[in-house]
Amino acid sequence: MAAKSIADLDLQGRRVFIRVDFNVPLTPAGGVSDATRIRASLPTITHAVERGARVVLASHLGRPKGRFKPEFSLLPVAAYLAEALGRDVVLADEPAGDGAKKVVNDLRDGGVAILENLRFAPGEEANDENFSRALATYADVYVNDAFGTAHRAHASTVGMVKYVANKGMGFLMESEAKMLGKLLGEVQRPFVAIIGGAKVADKIGLLESLLGRADTVCLGGVMANTFLCAQGANMGRSLVETSKLPIARAFLAKAETSGVQIILPRDLVVAEDAKAESGTVVSSAGVPSDQAALDIGPESVAEMAAVLSRAGTVFWNGPMGVFEAQPFAVGTIAVAKAMAQVMGGTTVVGGGDSGAAVHRAGVASSITHISTGGGASLEFIEGKKLPGLAALES
Repeated sequence: MAAKSIADLDLQGRRVFIRVDFNVPLTPAGGVSDATRIRASLPTITHAVERGARVVLASHLGRPKGRFKPEFSLLPVAAYLAEALGRDVVLADEPAGDGAKKVVNDLRDGGVAILENLRFAPGEEANDENFSRALATYADVYVNDAFGTAHRAHASTVGMVKYVANKGMGFLMESEAKMLGKLLGEVQRPFVAIIGGAKVADKIGLLESLLGRADTVCLGGVMANTFLCAQGANMGRSLVETSKLPIARAFLAKAETSGVQIILPRDLVVAEDAKAESGTVVSSAGVPSDQAALDIGPESVAEMAAVLSRAGTVFWNGPMGVFEAQPFAVGTIAVAKAMAQVMGGTTVVGGGDSGAAVHRAGVASSITHISTGGGASLEFIEGKKLPGLAALES
């Protein structure tokens, strides 16, 4: 059965446990440097508050590996959230235990509390039964609005859910499932997928799933090096997954059989390493032996832009180069701007660096949907059942 929306749940006077994704970057001074994920869940939180719920928020932050580390405290998040909501937000000093229980029990209708970093408890990532039961005691209603963690079977996304009878999706989760779900059905054609990033192993499942749906797949980033090498190109000092060359060759052969057009970079921007102040454009057929490919070149950008100009549906995940280094972000930014020019179609960005590029290029408002979940969006598009969503349907 389909998961319910928070809009369909009775929240008045109930303890509403909302799993959010507040895994946000912090400044050296201990503030929130990018609040995109926090703002994305504000509609869900506000909805619950306005209906008189006793809101219990829960999230992880960073990788504290099951123990308390002050640099991963949610204190800065609680401070930002209180300002954004215009009301007090009480931070528990632990994710579960007597302190957390008191904070939850002290809540009044319309009140908001947030548990301390879930991953301070080893039971969160282990999906521990005892920890799951402890979290469930704080909930009369369970709502998952953390799409970015929906592909993880953790205590707060799966384990506790079976102990809460009333459950559903937050507005963010609902929007993600709706928009990404469209790409799995009938779409406006041509359907173009742009896949970049580093590792073939991370995305070969996605690529193979696209063979049955996409008309054109454009490859870029470090991952494209392996495919170019598989075609016989000299890649110099570029990163190449030599162990994945047979997989790359097999994929290219499947694509040809399936009638799916594969576009690999025609030219590349190379340098000795990513610390270089600039790069040189060379043909993708022959990277100099002392150079490494760090971005796609202008011919490649032009070809991808031309394909995008005719597209009816576009899905993009993964940068076209070493995006974090300014001299080698040109290709990624250009792809973002080309996507913004798609008129009358659907454009979906699968989170991560791609989402950051769209914002950096100043074209976020022109994109149909920017996912908040990198790995989750990939697994969803691949056709996998996300544990966090499946738990809401049981």
